[in-house]
This record gives sequence, structure tokens and C-alpha cells, in this order.
Amino acid sequence: MVVINPLANTLSTIYNNEVRGKKECIAYPASKFVARVLQVMQRAGYIGLFELIDDNRGGKFRIQLLGRINKCGVITPRISVKADEIEKWESRFLPSRDTGIIIISTSQGVMTHKEAKERGIGGVLIAYVY
Repeated sequence: MVVINPLANTLSTIYNNEVRGKKECIAYPASKFVARVLQVMQRAGYIGLFELIDDNRGGKFRIQLLGRINKCGVITPRISVKADEIEKWESRFLPSRDTGIIIISTSQGVMTHKEAKERGIGGVLIAYVY
């Protein structure tokens, strides 16, 4: 099986297992970028621990699910935003104020939209979780 977008595959795996009430899931292939996005989701409290399983292929992540995700997905095409434009996209991708996060790739690493606004930096919108 050829996976075009590893991040989209990982987020849909998380969502599908979350909907079915599972306690953990296996997502593949693994990459450093997907790991950074998972770290942001973990810091925000949407997923529990995750670990890399090296299978000598692409690698896999075992992800602990906490039952806190109602919806998550990638934002395609990737949209570049300035720090003062983030709020406009918040209302488009999140259901209400202070609910959920938009994950942004910035020059200072991958972070939530709240962290990016605090630091006053823009970046590229990657995914949303609520």
C-alpha cells in the first residue's frame, strides 16, 4: 500500500479508532514530522503517550487514545498565514472559540495556533483537532 500523505493517514486512523471507542491505535508510516504533530496533540491533551515501533519498513506509531477527539484532520492545501491572520482561520476550522487547536508549522517548530499568536509568528496551517 502506498500512502501519499502520512499525516492525513495518521489523523484519519486516530479519528476512526476514537469514534469506535478504542484505547489505542497503530498508525503508519512514521516520520519525524508526524511525530512533532503528535507531540503537539499530546501537549494539548488530545492523545496520551505514543511510541515509535521500528519495523524496518516505514515505522509505526502506537498511540494511546483518551477519548477527547471529536474531529481531526489535515488542512489541504497548506495555507500560509501571518500572525494577525490566524484568528480568521480559527473560525473556519474550529467549531467555537476556545475549542480545539489548529496545528501550525512555524520557523520555530510545530505548535498550536495559541502558541503562535502568543509569540507573534505566522506559519503554515497543517491540521485541526477538537
